Amino acid sequence: MENRVETFLEGTFKLRRNEGCDKVRSLEEAIRCHVEPGMKLHIREGAGAAAREVLRQFWGRAPGFTLITSVLPLYGIGMIHGGLLKKVITTLCAEGHPALRPARVVQRAYAEGKIEIENWSLYSFVQRLMGGAFGVGFMPTKSIMGSSMAEENGDSFRVIEDPFGSRKKLGLVKALNPDLSLAHGWVADRYGNTIIGPAKSTGEGAWGPKASLKGVVVTVERLVSTDFIRRHSFLVDIPGSMVLSVSVCPMGAHPGCLVNPGLKGVEAYKEDYPFQEEEQTASRDRTRLDSWIKQWILDCPSHDDFLKKLGTRKRASLKEPAKKNLWKGDLKKVSVSPVVNERVNPKEQMILAAARKIREKVLEFGYKTILVGAGIATLAGWIAYYQLKERAYDVHLLLGSGFWGYAPRPGNPAILSLPTAATCKMMTDVVDAYGVLVGRDNSQCLAVLGGGEIDRQGNINSTKIPGRLYLSGAGGGNDAVNAVEVVVVMNQATNRFVEKVAYISCPGDRVKTVVSDFGIFEKTGDDSDLILTGCLTNPEIPAQDDPIQAIKNKCGWALKVSPFLEVIPGPDQEELMVLRTFDPKGYFRV
Repeated sequence: MENRVETFLEGTFKLRRNEGCDKVRSLEEAIRCHVEPGMKLHIREGAGAAAREVLRQFWGRAPGFTLITSVLPLYGIGMIHGGLLKKVITTLCAEGHPALRPARVVQRAYAEGKIEIENWSLYSFVQRLMGGAFGVGFMPTKSIMGSSMAEENGDSFRVIEDPFGSRKKLGLVKALNPDLSLAHGWVADRYGNTIIGPAKSTGEGAWGPKASLKGVVVTVERLVSTDFIRRHSFLVDIPGSMVLSVSVCPMGAHPGCLVNPGLKGVEAYKEDYPFQEEEQTASRDRTRLDSWIKQWILDCPSHDDFLKKLGTRKRASLKEPAKKNLWKGDLKKVSVSPVVNERVNPKEQMILAAARKIREKVLEFGYKTILVGAGIATLAGWIAYYQLKERAYDVHLLLGSGFWGYAPRPGNPAILSLPTAATCKMMTDVVDAYGVLVGRDNSQCLAVLGGGEIDRQGNINSTKIPGRLYLSGAGGGNDAVNAVEVVVVMNQATNRFVEKVAYISCPGDRVKTVVSDFGIFEKTGDDSDLILTGCLTNPEIPAQDDPIQAIKNKCGWALKVSPFLEVIPGPDQEELMVLRTFDPKGYFRV
């Protein structure tokens, strides 16, 4: 009897090492079976191997996909060039390295009317997918209101008054459901229970996969047992019931990185910046881009062939773990220009003047969080952070993708390198970042942003000159302007400081300060217009010229000047050394 009970218990309740049907397929088979022409196709950040396979199988076939992606990836640019897409729903279409800048392929396709781009902010984009995953039809948001996106997307956006009595205006974004999602993760079991890990640039979480009507095609670094999944169930993002197939693709996020804060058995790797730059250079010319795509995608029949072509040495160089002090070794490879050997340039003066202004604002108003945008805004925020630390002031840096409380490491000015990511105190997502840490009442958050155009009221355009020129997109900028206050850092010219921006990516209500390479502009008192409050020394202004008039000549509106105008002193050696240590190659500061 005892043996029968034991047999019954063992046979009925024993947990199997591997559980569920086996969904492991080659990537080629997975894409062939599940991706169909005309689909609304979601590609999550990092799904590089899957995107390459889509390019291989549909090149020259004009499948008419609608691509749903938070930030247009490098291979998304290839899809536009190859005519695979009829529409893109996104927040950002830009080249990402060394600096964020417009993508030539996107600009050509937009100017020629070959692609439709539906623009959203990063948070509202993810909220649309959340609505799709929840099956609720819409989601409330603070973002988008007052922007050109609100007008442009009138069929998917509404403004209502809070029905529960606060009288506040709320935005509603329509739910979005892709047909299919492609996602790359750390690990999965054979049934498809998947740990995808954080999305470094976008923080989009798993909402795209969860909103997809037909399911998810998953690629992973390695296959694990269901026992492993059970031991790490708190990290699982996508349940196997939503997964159509699993394909093992080591380094499947290439040329992006894989952030791994500590899951054993999964190697982190950094971005392949030279690879990205090579593609971006090729994209300047249609024929050269055709050749590049043939070399790196069409002539590589599989992901394994791609890795072989990449080479053992290159793969090894990228697989450096995100160690705390990795930056020290990287820094030895470049020379930090001694202050005495390099004159201060206008861009450096601008960045350091902005850092001082950020520091001043934080100390005056008691801000606890600084959200930094990309490029020169990043450097200004970082320097202010260290200046505040020297004063024993507790403030935390935030990236819109959800990396909070990080300490920037020298040697790489990218908005979040692997060594910098390793210093985070919290890795969350875009919902926490923009919805809570930035957007909640009394968030005590200061945002630092860049832009393409700005007008006298602080409205920012980073998206497009409608009908003529595509810039890059709102990204998280529109969400960031829900902070208590916003500081903008950008180069000054009459075609950038304009009377009225051609498109409002970010409403200027909370933009209180703009720092340019010529001066500091602020809203004072109840005035909604930016006025000149400070002059920087700029070598472009001849010594004999009136600096105020020179600044007015670089401004597209009738600029008012404060009666208390300051002349901003130049940076000291310590400030310069910190700046040049962050950006030794001069990606942003030169």
